[in-house]
Amino acid sequence: MLDWLFDAQLSVAGHPILWREVIGNLFGLASAVGGMRRRVWAWPVGIVGNVLLFTVFLGGVFDTPQAKDLYGQAGRQVFFVVVAVYGWVRWRQAQGEGDGPAIVPTWAGTRGRLQLLVGAAVGTVVFALVFGALGSWGPWADAWIFTGSLLATYGMARGWTEFWLVWIAVDVVGVPLLLQAGYYPSAVLYAVYGGVVLYGFTVWLRAQRAGRPEAVTASAGAGTLGVDGPAPDREGV
Repeated sequence: MLDWLFDAQLSVAGHPILWREVIGNLFGLASAVGGMRRRVWAWPVGIVGNVLLFTVFLGGVFDTPQAKDLYGQAGRQVFFVVVAVYGWVRWRQAQGEGDGPAIVPTWAGTRGRLQLLVGAAVGTVVFALVFGALGSWGPWADAWIFTGSLLATYGMARGWTEFWLVWIAVDVVGVPLLLQAGYYPSAVLYAVYGGVVLYGFTVWLRAQRAGRPEAVTASAGAGTLGVDGPAPDREGV
């Protein structure tokens, strides 16, 4: 089964595409839907996709049809797993024994937004230099996708509604890069994900405004999650 998953390909318009790229991206999309619904299962589902896509984006190392190494795309899968474990634990703690939405969405606030902006600027510059030295294809775009993805995933773990906006900025850069590099399933997913992200932002915004107390076991649950502000009357990608 593993041999088949590693080597199996399909052809679309004459272009060879790995099935593990398709399957990995489907897991990523399922994780995004779970994040939109604020369900804890979004995190482990996303981890499965991360593991598959790690091998895909090291095209030169694993001899994929694209034969291009996108170190930012591959490296972020590793960090995704780390942040996913962090988010998985925090959401599970906030959810308690219930099975509904795990968290109460909130704005990041001035401090949180400053963290995102500084992280975006510093991370993009630093990783562009690193990826360029490693020989990554499109290091600056790759660096922003890497940095923005980590910030968005961290924001999702913290329950910050702004994380959806960070994902939009990642998609704007990611679609052209992946099309030029020949990673067509991933490019298509980024485009589809853009629509999911826009919808997810409105869903979290409505949940933030309405609030549902049954989604948190106690007011301390929101504090444990690291969310600013009290729990009102009250799932990234």
